[in-house]
Amino acid sequence: MTKTRRRTLPALRRRSPARAATATLALAGLLAAAGCSGGAASDPSAAGAVTAVPAALSPSASGPSSVGGSPGGSGSPGGSGPATASGPAGASGGSVAPLTPDVTARLDAAMQRVLNQTSVPGVMVALTTPDGSYLKAFGVSDKIAGTPMVTGLNMRIGSETKTFTVTGLLRLVDQGRAGLDDPVAKYLAGVPGGDAITLRELADMRSGLFSYTADQGFVQAFLNDPNRPFTPQELLGYAFAHPANFAPNTQFEYSNTNTVLLGLVIEKISGQPLGSFLKQQVFDPAGLGRTVFPADASFPQPHARGYTNQTADGGVADATDWNPSWAWAAGAAISDLADLQKWAKVLATGTLLNPLTQAERLKTPPTGVPGLDYGLGLFVNHGWIGHNGSLPGYQSVAVYLPSAKATLVVLLNSDIPSQGSEPSTLFAQAATEIVSPGNVYSFPAAPGSSSPSPAVA
Repeated sequence: MTKTRRRTLPALRRRSPARAATATLALAGLLAAAGCSGGAASDPSAAGAVTAVPAALSPSASGPSSVGGSPGGSGSPGGSGPATASGPAGASGGSVAPLTPDVTARLDAAMQRVLNQTSVPGVMVALTTPDGSYLKAFGVSDKIAGTPMVTGLNMRIGSETKTFTVTGLLRLVDQGRAGLDDPVAKYLAGVPGGDAITLRELADMRSGLFSYTADQGFVQAFLNDPNRPFTPQELLGYAFAHPANFAPNTQFEYSNTNTVLLGLVIEKISGQPLGSFLKQQVFDPAGLGRTVFPADASFPQPHARGYTNQTADGGVADATDWNPSWAWAAGAAISDLADLQKWAKVLATGTLLNPLTQAERLKTPPTGVPGLDYGLGLFVNHGWIGHNGSLPGYQSVAVYLPSAKATLVVLLNSDIPSQGSEPSTLFAQAATEIVSPGNVYSFPAAPGSSSPSPAVA
């Protein structure tokens, strides 16, 4: 990825108030809210069991459907060097410290220190190891009421949504209904260069397609009215007004356009709205009883209130009830700490997928960021497998360290950066410095600035 891109996976570009109207919304690790369009009857076969042999290269009988939008405009190339197969970054063995009273006290002090340094209203942290667990909340869930943060609240999770969407696609692969190396044009018409872009390249962020969240027209529309609904077709229209940034599978560049397209592919193949499909094929099989994909701005109670400075004037606003439809398959899901603890392990170990399909998922070419590789809807961050998420008002991290069978989840109610870093990164980094010093979760801060460059995820 280029030096102009944020080195984390979450949020929009922030600018000074004078330049807010032309800021670039470059979401990372977030998106996915509005319910899918279309009300096609459910396909009974969609609930079928995972087949013994994955169909990663198999064709599908489904024909393309139009996604709208037309190419045109201008864009600039970005991303890192050519993608090459490699093992997960920092995935070599590591251990975690026992959660003794001393380690627990150090974690308490570290979480409170980061809370104070970043001015985040509240955070909840869950760390689970084979010999115990650490489950704590700090700060407040509502700044005005002063309500304490507690660990059972629902939270918007941003780009964690991508892990669900791509898992849904891989379930279809296991059922022989899609192939990872199928061109997207097989399912959707109107994608520029869609004959040469595969589902795999959409899932691992190597399609070259321009991210709609970097389009100035989209940014202006969002800033003018954060409560307005967007359709997936409208979002793709913003993206397709720009040429591709590079040829497929030659570079890595995080683009929310990729995951929106995968959401439409899932709808096309399954004949179901994306939210219904994810509940049937991902949430329920994984035992995620409090994870939802809303069709609008609805937010199940109880939830924390979220705060952002991604506003037209750069001031801090309460973004709790903003409509996340602009993120759709890329970042609109809602979950809680307990569900994400389950999900981090399911995602990393592949218990919903055929082992060969999970092996494909964990082929994680380098991204250009040291210690960070990206596979099919997940990253490997210094050995920790999972994803992060960010959208106005909220951030998340949900990761699993296979070498130690440890899970870390961080949820907070602010996306306002601190000294060029995402606050979610700072919490996760502080925790892993204590419990897994051989595998410290981290992203480089944006150089030379107190405010981050555009998000990568």
